[in-house]
Amino acid sequence: MERRVWTRPLTEVQKFEANEYVAACGDSGTTYLFTCDAGGGKSGTVYLETNGQPGLQTGWGGDQYLSGYHACGTQHEADSDDAFLNGYYVTEEYVGHWPWGHYETTTTDVIVWRGPNNDNTHCTTNLNRDDWETAKS
Repeated sequence: MERRVWTRPLTEVQKFEANEYVAACGDSGTTYLFTCDAGGGKSGTVYLETNGQPGLQTGWGGDQYLSGYHACGTQHEADSDDAFLNGYYVTEEYVGHWPWGHYETTTTDVIVWRGPNNDNTHCTTNLNRDDWETAKS
């Protein structure tokens, strides 16, 4: 007759430590460090590129007015799945001496991020997303 001996069950746990980053599908899941710096703190206006024509067009059939804008200078964490929109940052400055001066309009291409709740306006003049810093995960 065979004798049965009870043995205590043992659990062996191995800790997973990733040694390199691998993106499974494009750059989904990447967190960009998006710096809101267009205009360097100077107040202006932001338009979204909506009519498919290069350069800012205002008026009927032109690009869409978004909001007034003043760079907050903050580095935000923006998910790569968020919308990053092409747009224009526009400023007007009075040049010359009153009353003989005139207004000069400056238009700068920007990328617009609407914030984590899609209800704000943040802009950068760094148009190459490949150059953006990413958060370490």
